[in-house]
Amino acid sequence: MLKRTLILSTLLLGAAGASPAKITAQSIIVNPVETKLNVEVWVNKDATGKANPTYRKGEPIKIAVKTNQDAYVYLFNINANGVVDLFFPNNFEESNFVQGGVTRVFPQQNARYGLNVGGPNGQDRLLALASTRELDLTDIAKFAKDQGFAQVSVKGQENLARALSIVVNPLPADGWTTDVVTFKVGGTPVANPTPAMPGSTTGTVTITPGQGQQPAPAQPAPAQPAPAQPTQPAQSTGTIQPGERQNGTRDQAMVDAYARLKGDESLGQATTYASSWGDGLWQKFRGVGAYGDAVLLHANGSSRAYAVHGMLLERYMALAKAENGGTRPPSRLGWAAGDEKVIPQNSLGTSGLYGFFQNGALYGTEKYGTFWLSGNVLKTYQGLGGSGSFLGFPTRDQYTVSGAWAADFEGGTIRTVNGVTKVYRK
Repeated sequence: MLKRTLILSTLLLGAAGASPAKITAQSIIVNPVETKLNVEVWVNKDATGKANPTYRKGEPIKIAVKTNQDAYVYLFNINANGVVDLFFPNNFEESNFVQGGVTRVFPQQNARYGLNVGGPNGQDRLLALASTRELDLTDIAKFAKDQGFAQVSVKGQENLARALSIVVNPLPADGWTTDVVTFKVGGTPVANPTPAMPGSTTGTVTITPGQGQQPAPAQPAPAQPAPAQPTQPAQSTGTIQPGERQNGTRDQAMVDAYARLKGDESLGQATTYASSWGDGLWQKFRGVGAYGDAVLLHANGSSRAYAVHGMLLERYMALAKAENGGTRPPSRLGWAAGDEKVIPQNSLGTSGLYGFFQNGALYGTEKYGTFWLSGNVLKTYQGLGGSGSFLGFPTRDQYTVSGAWAADFEGGTIRTVNGVTKVYRK
């Protein structure tokens, strides 16, 4: 079992610009402008979010959040020593998009991680930041290789306040809001607490025993359509390095992605040089075991490259071939915009893969196949918790009914009715 730090405190900072922030001892970072957007956060020992309940070290904790309209939510914690952690978004959840009016609980049922209070004794503060737009937190937190939770680079409430005030400053004045809940850590520690992750002295995020990340399900090696372009990437009789072009130079984003994804364990040996594909670069890999064949994709203008494997790659390339002959990414998805995730068995007993792209997503299962979702249908689905919600995995591609988008899932459907996206249970 691995354990990782989770922390938080009080901060707020004034900043010039469209969305200035304030600092108060009670609410951490606050938008002084009245907003229609509202977010609420609470813990399982206090549904009101107003008390200050006490947890023992090692005791499980659940955290809930709810917004009154669709938003992207970020959850930070600061412990009594000022150590800061970001635990949502994380690499165990499909998205940090939350649908308005829907309560999201962390960890959700069958999640691959748990939350356990780690200390030290004293006062913790939990901050929920909701935004109408996705935020760029790269100056605050980074995901190292295949870690489930980000490494936060700031410590102390004042430093987090300054960093967050910069992040929200470009937003419209009413484009973000926050809420804070407090809890104390004290009393007799729980017997036999979960051991801490190496290098971590305190912590509240614990990987659930036996539910760590697993390789993608075994599957037949997908067919790899060749890109229809004037010159096919030349092969080499020697070893081709990740990101290596035919002229000997290397694409650094691909080099970094290979290292981040432990490419020798998941991507394997490169079978082509990195070459032009549409408005970016791609490179093929042999793949390792159940992961299946793979490609690294690097869109022009992006600082990161991402991998697509196995069943997701097979469907991605089939869509590209049908749409444009395989000369560039399919427009309904675009370039890969995140690392693939293994989705554990949900409440309906299904597990699979999730791939995030510029314009949509792919969900793949052995049981149903691999299907694409995009637009408001995808946002609504992920706002409910994606494949971990009562809807489960998609059972077919997104489609139209009387010219409006719809999608079918294991546990229900999403329909667009008079321009409004609605959800129906089976």
